[in-house]
Amino acid sequence: MAEKIESKQSGLWENVKVIIQALLLAVVIRTVLFQPFTIPSGSMMPTLLVGDYIFVNKFSYGYSKYSLPFSLDLFEGRIFASEPKRGDVVVFRFPPNPDIDYIKRLVGLPGDRIQVRNSVLYVNDQPVERIADGEFRADDQYDTGAPVPVFRETLDTGVTYDTLDQFPDSRGDNTREFIVPEGHYFMMGDNRDNSADSRFDVGFVPAENLIGRASIIFFSLGSDTSFREIWKWPANLRYDRLFKVVE
Repeated sequence: MAEKIESKQSGLWENVKVIIQALLLAVVIRTVLFQPFTIPSGSMMPTLLVGDYIFVNKFSYGYSKYSLPFSLDLFEGRIFASEPKRGDVVVFRFPPNPDIDYIKRLVGLPGDRIQVRNSVLYVNDQPVERIADGEFRADDQYDTGAPVPVFRETLDTGVTYDTLDQFPDSRGDNTREFIVPEGHYFMMGDNRDNSADSRFDVGFVPAENLIGRASIIFFSLGSDTSFREIWKWPANLRYDRLFKVVE
């Protein structure tokens, strides 16, 4: 009998160790490699949609305290730092309140002069190439009832992506010139008329606030479907977005 009890206790302890090891591995992966995020708003349409689930590459730019669980303040600045590229889609901590995660496209590097004139993005006084590229209509709460004009931008780095411009004369379509300070970045949403970004209250984003680069959409649900509503998945799953690379 004693041998059976000891055997059961040994088996239980082995199971506990496996669970602890799995949890530690998950924490390491989430902290050092990839972290899942859900897109909560339409500010990055049409690139990212509400209901997209993405993996963020956390070693793209190195690590700061915001890379750690609970944002543990163990060191200052970034370690193993790598410079982000203009055109990257970046997850970062909202400068006025670092408890909040934001996702936008990086359009301005340190020292750049950024301005929007008549809906055209200017980088260092050079217009970013912008051509009409069809129309877009959301399949969720952001459906305006009519298609929204799409414009494809191409940066000098060769990065190309679609943007939305529903209202050509909105306050974000003509801005002052912003000079990006050293150690900071300028972010904009691809949904140009519906994005709180560096043109407004986000301001310049410190390098320390960068979490990582959005890399892939691994799951996507339309029609404002909750992840828990499994019975709605077959009808509302966006099959064409599964494992789509974020560009």
